[in-house]
Amino acid sequence: MIIRNERKETLRPLRCSLRTLRETNLDMKSSTLVLGATPNPQRYAFIATLRLLAAGQEVELVGIKKGEIGGLSIQQGQPPLENIDTVTLYVGARHQPAYYDYLLSLKPRRVIFNPGTENPELMQLLRENGIEPVIACTLVMLASGEYTQHAA
Repeated sequence: MIIRNERKETLRPLRCSLRTLRETNLDMKSSTLVLGATPNPQRYAFIATLRLLAAGQEVELVGIKKGEIGGLSIQQGQPPLENIDTVTLYVGARHQPAYYDYLLSLKPRRVIFNPGTENPELMQLLRENGIEPVIACTLVMLASGEYTQHAA
């Protein structure tokens, strides 16, 4: 394809792929991790996942139960993940210590503490490591437009 500008000069077409953009911007963070994902459609983690997907967010799922949400498989354990911008917690404070090192290793920009997951100890640990703790509800943030307003 030949492109010419107003002066009839031949311009070289811009050749760029998504992969090239990602390679040149290694700090790009794009995904949300739903920690505490469940295949139970009555749980807020399930509903939040569907709403995140509907909002065009890239989503990773980690939980203790096998299954899927919106065509995405729920991963068990602490799988290595990259480009996690946001972790939205659906794990109670009592069970969070098992995930402290994992959360820090992901180096997210923020961790959303949904109602019932608030944990001052983890919040302090996140702050000490340059990660923003957010006490909020992912569903409310999505409905009000705050979720993407706070995105990087």
